[in-house]
Amino acid sequence: MSNSTSSNGHPERPRGRFFNHRLRQASFISPITGERSSRNFTLRDASHRRNDDLDGPSETSPLLWGAGDGGEVASTTGRFRLNAMREKFCEYMQDFWSFATSRTGLGIFKCSIAYLVGSLATLVPAISTLIGPRQDSKHMVATVTVWFHPARSIGSMHEATVLAIIALCYSGLVSFTSMAISMFFGQQDLLVVGHVIDLIVFIGGGLGFIAWTKQYFGHPLVNVACSLASLGCITVLIKEGAVQAGAFSDDRVLQVLLMVVGGVLATTAVNVLVLPVTARESLVRDLEKNTDLLGEMLISITSAFLSGREVDLTDDYYKKLNEEHQASLSAMSKDLGEAKREHLVLGNEGIFAAEEQLVDCLAELAQSLGGLRSATFAQFAFMKESVSVAGSRANSPIRAPSKQVPSILSVITEAPEEGEVLVNGSPLPDGAGSPAKTISPERRASIEPPTAIRTPEDMFVAFLAQLGPPTKSLVYTLKKLLDELPFEQRSQSQWKWLAWTGRDVKIAVNDDFHNNLKSAIALYRSSRKEALQSLYASRGLNAAAVTQQSPKPSSFAGQKAGANGSAAKPTNDRQTSASEEVIADIEEVSACCGHFSFSLLDFAEDVLTYLKVLDDLKDAVEHRKRTWTWLAPWLYGKDDQANNESRKVRRVGDFDNHDEARDVGHGIPVHIKQADSFADPDRRDRTWTYRLYRFLRSLQRDDIKFAVKVGLGALLYALPAFVAYTRPFFVHWRGEWGLVSYMAVCSMTVGASNTTSINRFIGTFIGACLAILAWVLASDHGDANPWLLGFFGWLVSLGCFYLIIAKNNGPMGRFILLTYNLGALYSYSLSIKDDDNDDDEGGIDPAIWDIVAHRLVAVIAGCIWAIVVTRFIWPISARRKLKEGLCLLWLRMGLIWKRDPLALFLLGEPRSNYMDIREESALQSFLSNLEGLRKAANSEFELRGPFPDKLIGRVLDRTGRMLDAFHAMNVVIVKNLQYTPGEAAVLRYTRAERFEVSARISHLFSVLASSIKLEYPLNDVMPSVEHTRDRLLARISEFRRSGDGRDVATEQDYELIYAYGMSFTLLNPSFFDLFHG
Repeated sequence: MSNSTSSNGHPERPRGRFFNHRLRQASFISPITGERSSRNFTLRDASHRRNDDLDGPSETSPLLWGAGDGGEVASTTGRFRLNAMREKFCEYMQDFWSFATSRTGLGIFKCSIAYLVGSLATLVPAISTLIGPRQDSKHMVATVTVWFHPARSIGSMHEATVLAIIALCYSGLVSFTSMAISMFFGQQDLLVVGHVIDLIVFIGGGLGFIAWTKQYFGHPLVNVACSLASLGCITVLIKEGAVQAGAFSDDRVLQVLLMVVGGVLATTAVNVLVLPVTARESLVRDLEKNTDLLGEMLISITSAFLSGREVDLTDDYYKKLNEEHQASLSAMSKDLGEAKREHLVLGNEGIFAAEEQLVDCLAELAQSLGGLRSATFAQFAFMKESVSVAGSRANSPIRAPSKQVPSILSVITEAPEEGEVLVNGSPLPDGAGSPAKTISPERRASIEPPTAIRTPEDMFVAFLAQLGPPTKSLVYTLKKLLDELPFEQRSQSQWKWLAWTGRDVKIAVNDDFHNNLKSAIALYRSSRKEALQSLYASRGLNAAAVTQQSPKPSSFAGQKAGANGSAAKPTNDRQTSASEEVIADIEEVSACCGHFSFSLLDFAEDVLTYLKVLDDLKDAVEHRKRTWTWLAPWLYGKDDQANNESRKVRRVGDFDNHDEARDVGHGIPVHIKQADSFADPDRRDRTWTYRLYRFLRSLQRDDIKFAVKVGLGALLYALPAFVAYTRPFFVHWRGEWGLVSYMAVCSMTVGASNTTSINRFIGTFIGACLAILAWVLASDHGDANPWLLGFFGWLVSLGCFYLIIAKNNGPMGRFILLTYNLGALYSYSLSIKDDDNDDDEGGIDPAIWDIVAHRLVAVIAGCIWAIVVTRFIWPISARRKLKEGLCLLWLRMGLIWKRDPLALFLLGEPRSNYMDIREESALQSFLSNLEGLRKAANSEFELRGPFPDKLIGRVLDRTGRMLDAFHAMNVVIVKNLQYTPGEAAVLRYTRAERFEVSARISHLFSVLASSIKLEYPLNDVMPSVEHTRDRLLARISEFRRSGDGRDVATEQDYELIYAYGMSFTLLNPSFFDLFHG
């Protein structure tokens, strides 16, 4: 068997750094029964996904399907091929049926039904006459169903309907007001003045305001409402001609509004009556999936930390997990907002409040998981740094290679010295745990930690030998508990016609879960305490021995000295530095492993909070109370506002009673004291000139520029429609649809506009071809068959909505279907009754080629004009916004370090949120926005070269890891109202070193931001935080041995300083190498 392939045929994973060392024995507590079990287990056993991925053919599986002896196979080759084809066909049909009956497939079917209903307004004369006498614009009803589709939950449809009503009111207001102004100035023989006002105020200002609204909210439903509003405004202001003639034609405006209302009503009816989907049910599925993904990621992160195997967090499996988890968080947040509207309508305000807390709790668990991940990457960074500087360790004479023994992730068994253990409620039989009593010397040597700590690997092995078993036991318990949460298995009722009336959910939580998890946490605390006490005692002896060694440094003493090109020091200084670095390395491993164990404990406590919130949800569901306080918020708003304010200021005053500054071992540096005034908003001049400056500055925002240039572009494009000489040409080539395309293509950044315009070009061409094909097949010299045309349109809509919903390519699918409407449905409306002077397109015998050509030219002209406007009028480049955003993010992180994150205990709360680490959640959101800009920047074409997408992706990924470390430190800071005496002693003793570290890190972030802003490459040698970090860690180690106040400091008191020390580990030379690659 090859080394690269396992026995089941799957590729063998790398063994990791610590493969040669086995964990000591331990036990775990079952979260279901509460029993302390000695059943053999590994972390892989708890992962359902990994077990499913590793399922392979067994030894009894046939090598060839259906193969018997050779002669039979040879004689039945044709039958075998036929069976294989039949199997393949059945497999395809099964996949098709599974997709068709899924939520996505049913959504596509509902959209096609809504489109078919909207098409009836054109194809059925009885329905068409209800809308109005003019026939040639009835395809707008079907057009509305394309934008306003029913593949959404009932809660989302509530919001969409309200937004559609607002859009209709806005378009009606703009239409009637513009006609009134035009008619007024026409009666005064100043029609040109009226046209100028209409162009500037209603075309430029009205459409510009729609563009600003679309950009400001950035919500898909708002985008739909903006599209409906722009469609209604453009149809009345440009196409109908009443504004140009100075007449007031309310019948035309009302007909346009009725067509929009008809499309909205058709979509709403299909959404509610045909296979309705509730956001509450979707939220239940999101909660279940998110909880499962948390457990799987916890297993992967813990396995990577215990094995030292970085590939566990960089392989495709974990990347897929992370992507699914991020998508689950987004879907959960979206479905929560939609479920809110359903709950408010049904009066379930208490249930929604509990679900909102549940979603927040899962978001906190995800961030705590990020803290665990940052601790794991800190371990990898430290090991890489040591190995890269020391070179190959194979020739090191300090430590001989050990024998190959089982992995550190091997099976955990119960230690016999821990007393009698129950397995499934029964005591172990005599001798069941006896193998440990006859441990061979070789096995005992593999289990016990190394007696001499000489390398970083030795230190990690020593820590993991002690902390690994309780860590694995707690993680196993947490994973099994998360598998049971949050809801019990229930019958799947897919075809519910009244799904909006309620839901069948049973919360899977009971008191035993709380007690069992508390017992597991208590067991982990006690095991960790005993292990760390033993380990620190032996570690202290090794550290003392290192300081008394000969001048010749150990194998890794001084490995990092000179790593950044620093000059050589005198011998005595080099020896002192080497001893300091050895102690720092030992303490860094302590900090790394301690930080991981503390983060795991915080995660477990967050799971306890998760159980409590589930109890609240269970109580709210079982004791349902109908309330509709949102109907009269002024009667209940005061109490809610007071509760919200109390939550906002829950930390205010927590740090006012700090006393560290009074115990002056070292004075507070000037730069720390001045950090508050650096970003203090109260110190700014409040004169009228400053206020005027702030107002003028606000007009330079990108969203204001975007609205102005979109309005200006719309004004210039619509100008020919108001000039008597050019209007016939404009109307002949259907310029109004070019303006609709212009509004659809215009986006904030150049890259987004490029992407939308390309999809618009391709979609328009495909839709034109389909419209010609449908009309040729369904018509005979202008006499078209409406049934055949409707069926063909339904088939086209299925493919288009597949692109919109399943493939998430909305622009492409919408533009295909919209162009099909402008061609096929418009031609049929002309063939029935032509009363709009459309003889240039064939009249009652429509010239389909001319119709399609006019629409195609109009759409292409609108797209080209959108690209010209976004590119040459105040261009907003996604590359530039990404560069500035990344620069701003690093400056914000530098400001946090400028004040020192732990200065909360020195100076109280900062005067500005910019310098508060508790705002790290806002930084995470800002990083998500940068990811969106990265996608848009990849679509921008510049002569200086392609966009470095992979490089920027790696930079954003590393920045995200740093923010995970920020969160881990933030969790520790805000967890307790005040620090303990032990924490105060540690902070006092390390004050000077912390201030030096914070100043150096703030400097580094400033250098990074300046380099990005100026587009100037980084220097080959960057300021290093390694020596300042070593001094801080050595100071912590010194405090453990002989520091003042060490007697009152417990192990828990080191959590804060460990999180602090690990928060900047990722800011190492490998991060700066990204900018040189």
